[in-house]
Amino acid sequence: MKSCSAAAPCSTANLGPGYDVFGLALDAFEDKVKVSRVSSDGEGRISIKNSDQAIPSTPESNSAGLVAKKMMQDFGISYNIEIEVTKGVPTGYGVGSSAASAAAAAMAFNTLYDLKIDKNRLVEYAAEGEVASAGTKHYDNVSASLLGGFVVCRIASDRLQFTRLEPPKDLVLVIAVPWLEVPKKKTEVARSVLPKVVPLKDVVHNISGAATIVAGFALKDVETITKGIDDAIIEPARKHLIPGYDSVKQNAISAGALAVTISGAGPSMIAFLKTSKNAKTVAAAMVKGFKETGIESRTFVCRASKGARLLA
Repeated sequence: MKSCSAAAPCSTANLGPGYDVFGLALDAFEDKVKVSRVSSDGEGRISIKNSDQAIPSTPESNSAGLVAKKMMQDFGISYNIEIEVTKGVPTGYGVGSSAASAAAAAMAFNTLYDLKIDKNRLVEYAAEGEVASAGTKHYDNVSASLLGGFVVCRIASDRLQFTRLEPPKDLVLVIAVPWLEVPKKKTEVARSVLPKVVPLKDVVHNISGAATIVAGFALKDVETITKGIDDAIIEPARKHLIPGYDSVKQNAISAGALAVTISGAGPSMIAFLKTSKNAKTVAAAMVKGFKETGIESRTFVCRASKGARLLA
């Protein structure tokens, strides 16, 4: 095998109180990554082709490139390789763009070299790619993009563990993406505004909400899931970064959404519904909310994704 291609979906992270712990794969967009062996002269060079010219093409600044570089180092691979990234996930809007490229690259590289890496470890490799956009590794988006469904990340000093739960079939999501100019290191900026100290009552509130969300996914009950989507710590600190946040959220709830939150680090917002019946109404209400502050936006109705897959 001289080349291998994989696709990985976009995702949303946090789901309100699950900061850096919860991820949910979405079927709205996907990235495709092709990894090819070019030559075996022993130098281990990586060249990158991007469909989006705004994406860095140097391995050290590219999500897929960082993943491949780490895997080559760990497994002593000296082939020169070429990585071709076809972007389908919009960048910088809180739907896991860098994670999708990283997850697809990890899956394609693992298969190309028949490394037989287990899924937990493969998520760790995919997380290397998040350094390109966030300045540090984090696992919520990449775990969801790679494994699919709803994922809980256990991040402890001794080990990492990723638990996947199958979402309810009647869970419907509406993503509203505002047309805002976002900084290149948007996730890093969004992390910089977070509080260093928080009241105990807010911690208890978020733990309660996070536990309710997990219970909802385990029970496959959309209404239980949405009762937990209420963040007292991260969202209040970030909402000023999103013009129209309050209007978008209130409009969506009034139109029939069961819960609304910031998607990942934003600025996209995501609404949770039990059926697709009110999806178009909710989408229109979210667009109106952004427009009230002079911001144009687009919306997408989607469901949970099965995760990354190999391409023929």
